[in-house]
Amino acid sequence: MISKQEYGELVKKISPNSKCVKNCIKAFLFGGGICLVGQVIYTLFMSLDLTKDISKTLTSVTLIFAGVLLTALGVYDKIAKHAGAGTLVPITGFANAVSSPAIEFKSEGFVSGLGAKLFIIAGPVIVYGASASIIYGAILWTLHMFGITLF
Repeated sequence: MISKQEYGELVKKISPNSKCVKNCIKAFLFGGGICLVGQVIYTLFMSLDLTKDISKTLTSVTLIFAGVLLTALGVYDKIAKHAGAGTLVPITGFANAVSSPAIEFKSEGFVSGLGAKLFIIAGPVIVYGASASIIYGAILWTLHMFGITLF
């Protein structure tokens, strides 16, 4: 038997050193790159004389499509391996989170594979996001009823 102190020293010795600064820089650059691509796509749509609303919608749809396509081709995971949290930019990260399990389990059929696994990762995000919005809304409504306005 080894003591807790010896175990702690062993874990410290075997564990790899954290590359926090390097990982943060990579996440910033990759996440910024995804946002830059989104801005270029938006600018392209705007150059076609489309309205702002239509350009924004088409930009979102294009980014979602790109996220799902890259996930299906296995490229998104390779990018995420290097980019870390940089690939969690909301629209492409969410597209990846929804499509990844669905693609993985498609061989089990449309109902028990695709349908059942589609929201396995994104489902909790949706549930907790919706729950938080209801709670925050209720708090703001209650404060408003007492004459307190925050916004």
